[in-house]
Amino acid sequence: MNLTLFLLATIALNITPGPDMLYVVARSLGQGTRAGVVSALGIGVGTLVHMAALAIGLSTLLTKVPAAYDAVKYVGAAYLAYLGLRTILSKGDTLDHTLKVREQASLPRVFGQGILTNVLNPKVALFFIAFIPQFTNPDLGPIGWQVLLLGMIFNTSGTAVNSSVAFLAGSLGDKLRLNKRVARVQRWFTGTVFLALATRLVWPDSQS
Repeated sequence: MNLTLFLLATIALNITPGPDMLYVVARSLGQGTRAGVVSALGIGVGTLVHMAALAIGLSTLLTKVPAAYDAVKYVGAAYLAYLGLRTILSKGDTLDHTLKVREQASLPRVFGQGILTNVLNPKVALFFIAFIPQFTNPDLGPIGWQVLLLGMIFNTSGTAVNSSVAFLAGSLGDKLRLNKRVARVQRWFTGTVFLALATRLVWPDSQS
C-alpha cells in the first residue's frame, strides 16, 4: 500500500470541484452554512455506504448487471431533479422567506438528502471500484479491511474540504440574501445546479 501516493491523489481529487462540492455550494448558498455543513456530512455518510459495499463486493453488481446500474442512476437523477424544481418553484424572494425556508427544511432532512444524493449516484461506486483497489496490497492483509481504511481516509479528507466550502459559500450566501433581487437569482441558481447534476448523472458522455 503506497500511502503517500494515495494521500496525494486523495487531496488532489477532493479539492477538484465535482458534483458533491457543487451540491454543498448550492445548499450553503440557499440555506446557509449549517445546512451546507450538514449536507457535507450527509455526503460523507453516503460515501461510507459505497465504501462498505465495495469492501464486501456488492458494488461489482453495477458493472455486471446493467439494469441495476440504470435503475440506481435514474432514481438518483429523478431525486435531484425534484430538489431542483422544488427550489426554483418555491415562492418568495425576501430574507424573511429564506429564514422560514430554513425552519421548514430541518437539518435532519438536509442530512438525509445529502446521503441520498450520494448513495443514488452509481458513478460514485464505479469511481471507488476503479480508484481504491489500486492502492491495496494482498500481502498486507485482507483487502476488505484495506478498502475500508483507505475509504475512511478519502472520506475524511473529502468531508473536511466540503465543510470548508460550506463555510465559505454560506457566509457569502448570508450576505446575498439581504438583497431581494439577489435572493431570487440565488434561488434559481440553487435549483439550476440540482437540475444540472441530475442531467449530468444520466447524460451518456458525462464524467463522474
